[in-house]
Amino acid sequence: MPDARTTGARADRDAKALLEDGPAGTSADPAAARPGPALDRGSPFLIGVLGVLGVLVGYGVVLMVLQLSSIILHIVVALFLALGLEPIVSRLVRGGLRRGWAVLVVVLGAVVLRALLGWLIIPPIVEQVTALIQGAPGYLYDIQNTGWVEQLNERWHISDRILQDVQKSINQRTVVSVFGGVLGAGRAFADGVVAVFTVVVLTLYFTAIMPTAKAAAYKLVPQSRRPRVVYLSEEISHRVGGYLLGQVCVAGINAIFSYVILVVLDLPYPAVLATVIGLLALVPIVGTIVGAVIITAVALSDGWLTALIVLSYYILYHLVETYLLSPRIMRRTVEVPPVITIVAVLAGGTLLGVIGALIAIPVAAGLLLLYHEVAVPRQQQV
Repeated sequence: MPDARTTGARADRDAKALLEDGPAGTSADPAAARPGPALDRGSPFLIGVLGVLGVLVGYGVVLMVLQLSSIILHIVVALFLALGLEPIVSRLVRGGLRRGWAVLVVVLGAVVLRALLGWLIIPPIVEQVTALIQGAPGYLYDIQNTGWVEQLNERWHISDRILQDVQKSINQRTVVSVFGGVLGAGRAFADGVVAVFTVVVLTLYFTAIMPTAKAAAYKLVPQSRRPRVVYLSEEISHRVGGYLLGQVCVAGINAIFSYVILVVLDLPYPAVLATVIGLLALVPIVGTIVGAVIITAVALSDGWLTALIVLSYYILYHLVETYLLSPRIMRRTVEVPPVITIVAVLAGGTLLGVIGALIAIPVAAGLLLLYHEVAVPRQQQV
């Protein structure tokens, strides 16, 4: 039986020979292609090591996700926007354009539309916001001299109490906090500009490489399940993209009609309010209701009759949008019940704020499709 020294020398010679042969020589050896004996998975030591490594990896993944939460949010938003542009790009590609040119046409169209909307909306918005700021003291004076406000003030001395509270709150700490708030607002604005630029760049990139990225992702799926996964994924992608595009159309129609009713009733700041209504309408049901409350409150400044007319109009418009407009625009997308819509918007807004409320409905639409296509048929087979 060879001793340890002889065994070590032999192992050293074998290792040097393998190094000298290199990969080409080693690949010719049948032992190089034959896998070694499997590890004993029942070993307590191996189970303990793998358990500790699993906990550490899970903890590291959680920390990484928390550190990259803003970047992940940008990616998710850009992906949803790319899905919203995909129906337009796909239609142009089917019309004969190469995908790169189709993306360029969509981008130029978006730029022209943005410039046209800016030319039509921004000047009156700036003018009306300036007028609102300049007229704010007058509005406050009118409110203070209203009969029921004067009665409350004479009885409870509300104005004097507010003035005393303001005087008490103004000190060095207040000035420092206000200055810090201004700096924080400037930083938040800069961060917002960077975030918007990042989302726009990622959206264009995702839109350009969408088919290639999908094909690369589908290769990771086992071949036996690949057709089913591709079908469900493409169906979700198509319906979510159509839903996003349709919701933008619905919000634009709401903003246009709101502008018309504001101009007809000669209410103040129609461009500003119509823009706000359009942005709020991107969130289905809830956004329309909030917008109706805002416009009705503004109409109260012109009297109860005007407010009643505006409220009646929005009730009628909401019925038309729910039962006529939205079904026709989104007839090829997933129909999300109103209850699920409200719950999804509230949950998304709680988790991710405004962005979460905007993307909550497409996520709910995708989950609802999986419910109908996967969960229900599987339960029927049990």
